[in-house]
Amino acid sequence: MIKETAPSNIALIKYMGKEANNIPSNPSLSYSLPHLLTTVEISKTDASEDQWAALESEYAIELSEKGKARYLKFFKKLKDQFGLSSNYLIQSANNFPSDAGLASSASSFAALTKATYNLAKSELDTEAFQALGFTGEFITDREKLSALSRTGSGSSCRSLFDTWSEWQTDFAVEESFSYSKLLHLAIIAEEDKKEVSSSDAHIKVKSSLLMEGRTARANKRLADLKNALNEKSWEAAFEICWAEFWDMHALFETSEPSFGYMTADSLMVLNECRSYWKANQDGPLVTMDAGPNVHLLFREDQKSCYEDFIKIFENKFKIWGSES
Repeated sequence: MIKETAPSNIALIKYMGKEANNIPSNPSLSYSLPHLLTTVEISKTDASEDQWAALESEYAIELSEKGKARYLKFFKKLKDQFGLSSNYLIQSANNFPSDAGLASSASSFAALTKATYNLAKSELDTEAFQALGFTGEFITDREKLSALSRTGSGSSCRSLFDTWSEWQTDFAVEESFSYSKLLHLAIIAEEDKKEVSSSDAHIKVKSSLLMEGRTARANKRLADLKNALNEKSWEAAFEICWAEFWDMHALFETSEPSFGYMTADSLMVLNECRSYWKANQDGPLVTMDAGPNVHLLFREDQKSCYEDFIKIFENKFKIWGSES
């Protein structure tokens, strides 16, 4: 049996809109969240075809027939890539809710990519494995695996990296900034499955008039955010991230027909964040994905601020934190 994990990631510059094979319409920059994990186990089966089942977990993945078919189709693609011909049972689970704006697709497809890579290493001799263009060293092969994972789920290409990654075209690359490690809180405004999936959102936003100029806006914010992170301009980084996620959610609300993810609770969390910044001239970076939940990122020297936000929200919402 092969067992592997991969983290969720949170994009500060958003990928929204895509071309064929999940090539992004604009670049993105993300931070990996190692406390939000998908676990994948792969074992041989005597069944006539590959199968999927949920691992036991508090937040076991519940795939629809469409979702299961998509996952197994991608596994078949990975098997073909690595020259694997046997049939296998794939089992997977999250330690956080699926389909709630916490990037479970990213971690799920990245974990499957990593697990299949390790399966191939165990099944093939070294010469045959290297003939496929892989060295067998994950760090060396990571960008190739990122390109593979992207074809299953676009944002999963960023979940193969430990901290910062940037995605422009076929694969993501590792980035480093003056803020090498951040603390994270996810404020769970809503745990229910999203009515509009992230994949569908990528299609629907193309009808928004605000898509015109979106790539230029994202490129400008990417350059500005990288500069702010390198120069330790935390307040500037906050303003860029704040504008960026509102830009993405405006695309949703101005599509035809319009749709959205923000709830009254989402807005309450955002108002608390803005009030905290106003009162303290400091606070977390704030962002949202295609979902109702709010992500907060803190510098390592902001542990008291991190604890403040736990106190603000702990009696109102479920919280996932990197220091929990």
